[in-house]
Amino acid sequence: MAECHPVGFQWVMEAKARGAKVIHIDPRFTRTSAVSDVHVPLRAGSDIAFLGGIVKYILDNELYFREYVTAYTNAATLISEDYQDTENLDGLFSGYDAATGTYDTSSWAYEGHDGGESRRGAVDGAGATGDGEHEAEERERAAGQELGNRGANLEHSEVERDESLQHPRCVLQVLKRHYARYTPEVVEEVCGVPKELFLQVCEAVTVNSGRERTTAWVYSVGWTQHSVGVQYIRGSAIIQLLLGNMGRPGGGIMALRGHASIQGSTDIPTLYNILPGYLPMPRAEHASLRDYLGSIGSPGQKGFWTQAPAYTTSLLKAWFGDAATAENDYGFGWLPRINGNHGTYQTVMDMLDDKVEGYFLLGQNPAVGSAHGRMQRMGMSHLKWLVVRDLQLIESATFWKDAPEIATGELRTKDIETEVFFFPAATHVEKEGTFTQTQRMLQWREKAVSPPGDARSELHFFFHMGRMLRERYEGSTLERDQGLLSMTWDYLEPGESEEPSADLVLREVNGCHLAGDEAGRPLSTFVEMKDDGTTSGGCWIYTGVYANGINQAARRTSWREQGGPWLAREWGWAWPANRRILYNRASADPEGKPWSERKALVWWDEEAGRWTGHDVPDFPVTKAPSYRPPEGASGPDGLAGDDPFIMQADGKGWLFAPSGLLDGPLPAHYEPHESPVRNPLYSQQSNPTRLNFRRKDNLSNPPVTEPGNDVFPYVFTTYRLTEHHTAGGMSRWVPYLSELQPEFFCEVSPELARERGLENLGWATIVTARTAVEARVLVTDRVVPLDIAGTVVHQIGLPYHWGVGSDAYVSGDSANDLFALSLDPNVLIQECKAATCDIQPGRRPTGPDLLRFVEEYRSRAGVTVETGNALLTLPEATA
Repeated sequence: MAECHPVGFQWVMEAKARGAKVIHIDPRFTRTSAVSDVHVPLRAGSDIAFLGGIVKYILDNELYFREYVTAYTNAATLISEDYQDTENLDGLFSGYDAATGTYDTSSWAYEGHDGGESRRGAVDGAGATGDGEHEAEERERAAGQELGNRGANLEHSEVERDESLQHPRCVLQVLKRHYARYTPEVVEEVCGVPKELFLQVCEAVTVNSGRERTTAWVYSVGWTQHSVGVQYIRGSAIIQLLLGNMGRPGGGIMALRGHASIQGSTDIPTLYNILPGYLPMPRAEHASLRDYLGSIGSPGQKGFWTQAPAYTTSLLKAWFGDAATAENDYGFGWLPRINGNHGTYQTVMDMLDDKVEGYFLLGQNPAVGSAHGRMQRMGMSHLKWLVVRDLQLIESATFWKDAPEIATGELRTKDIETEVFFFPAATHVEKEGTFTQTQRMLQWREKAVSPPGDARSELHFFFHMGRMLRERYEGSTLERDQGLLSMTWDYLEPGESEEPSADLVLREVNGCHLAGDEAGRPLSTFVEMKDDGTTSGGCWIYTGVYANGINQAARRTSWREQGGPWLAREWGWAWPANRRILYNRASADPEGKPWSERKALVWWDEEAGRWTGHDVPDFPVTKAPSYRPPEGASGPDGLAGDDPFIMQADGKGWLFAPSGLLDGPLPAHYEPHESPVRNPLYSQQSNPTRLNFRRKDNLSNPPVTEPGNDVFPYVFTTYRLTEHHTAGGMSRWVPYLSELQPEFFCEVSPELARERGLENLGWATIVTARTAVEARVLVTDRVVPLDIAGTVVHQIGLPYHWGVGSDAYVSGDSANDLFALSLDPNVLIQECKAATCDIQPGRRPTGPDLLRFVEEYRSRAGVTVETGNALLTLPEATA
């Protein structure tokens, strides 16, 4: 965090100065480690075992916050008797289909539920062992596409519970059995963390949790970049729920985003599978708005997702205005549909298969910043046109003349027909608008200076592109054009400026009343949204950011002016409803009293008959703690007075996920797609539902379960540097930053340096089945060898900011070129934090010799398109 988020890290240091204990768990010793109380080096890709060991420690010693766990989680809920765990099936959960590489998740359901929508884990009849070239098409329906981010469904909210937590099929007992083998000894064997150090972490986390104290978990987005990435976060969530750290001040889980507004670009999404506010994207089979809304949630479940009709209708009214009517489904028919995986990696493979003609790149440099960089560059060479909007002529804009593949002869400039259009972009100080920070807070930024030359904001670019398209199609009577022509597109303030008003956009995002005495008044909260076309709102979770006609995101009232340093509710605006801590009903006990005065956040005011406190209550404000819903009640009305997790289908925090995930209701340790270590817990080596791509241009190193694995004996991981920014577009063109970190380098331990003959500041060649890169050597104790089950595992650290091009002040090989594509099945994020490689002293070959060098490695390892792609590795599957 200190390395990649130095501004935010100042508050960690402030907390430490006030007595907080900081524990840093990372394969490398970093700037964060240097100021932490404890640094825990662990093997890249082994975090689930580490987290699972903490869960076992909590359960074995009965250190969980029992009152919180019983009342606020699904610990007491009974699971179907058909459910079988990885402990019964040697690394698989019940319902696995070896032919498709997917789960039928219905056996994971609550007792009395049939699993509902979760029965379908993949496209009907699809297989994971198809012809190889099109495996992604065969396994298209990942949970991210199916669910958006709305949470998983239950057909109703009635569940069977055992409040004593003793029933063998209650979630708590299921958890105990699942984590039984995650002992400190196993953690040491899997992660390389000494037992004493691991137990020190367990003690610190548990001692600092309960009624009077809370512990926070902070993770970098790299935690998601694994073939089991979603389950990493699930492991942390289980710990936090058991210890009562969710919904309480000083607790929770914070994801450190890679940019200032990555949160904003998922809230109002740049992702293909969700609409604003995490509504799922319509699928091809949704013929009507009713069909679509029926897929979002069951009307019989609890919580606020049952209000999706109001969120969706208001969104359609914001987009299509008066043209959106009840008679035409509020314009639902004008929305695009998805029919499977259209993520970034599937798209690049579609480019290679000549299915994609054009591509827009904004704030993205896939030639450097995406996994398997060669595939990215080769894909772009198949396009007819490419639009790049960036601050500089990044490598994705100049690949046609200076990509590494030009040097090897794989590409020739004269043969590349891709027409590249470059649009210079304005920087963040050259435009107005909002950032949405990692803590969900919107902050308005004013324009400091005008952009130079032809540089323009994204808002300018898209507004005028839309204006020109609408002018071109004006008068068209074709049904396909009506959505474009019906869109509201009035973002210019009166005057001569060509720059659209970000303020007008924010007003539209907030939404307003459209009818009656309230017509024209901005909405104050999303609960005012209606499903009858009388309200609009471009993103339901942002409703209230323009409450009372005031730009709430522009507030700059310091904590001193607000009477103290508590939550500073008048500094910016946090979604939803300016709520600073989500699910904060859990900060009070079931009777509505704070668990402790020291950690008081919100509480029930009996005299006033409402929830009050330091934060905006994340609960129906007049619903008493004693409220119990009548039989058959659903939605917000179905929430009991002690159901704090108001977006969950049963109102409880899910220790066990009965639906919504494709790879298991509980985290289980699997080895990375490429690993030199055999899974010590199960015969099943890696995630059996990970998405692999059997292609000649996506070869994998052999895992330890296959011959040839000794050719690539080392583990490597990637990371960021403070002096550079992601793919380098904002730093490698800046002289003083380039001077601070001028060259791509690799971090190796003194032991590995001796083993391979590497010299400090000399050159090293790192090679995988994809390519080889060269880097300067940094011999350092910051990367330590780990003892994994009696075998020494060396790890290599690689920053990933450099790329091969001709325009930046500094260039170098890209670490991301080394990775194959293997994706988490839930959200289709690549595994690029743990893979295998070899390292040798000296510079890599150049030109065609590089291809021959890599091919020689492939030959020695016996690499084919099948290598590493076996999803099932149980003995009966491999016999």
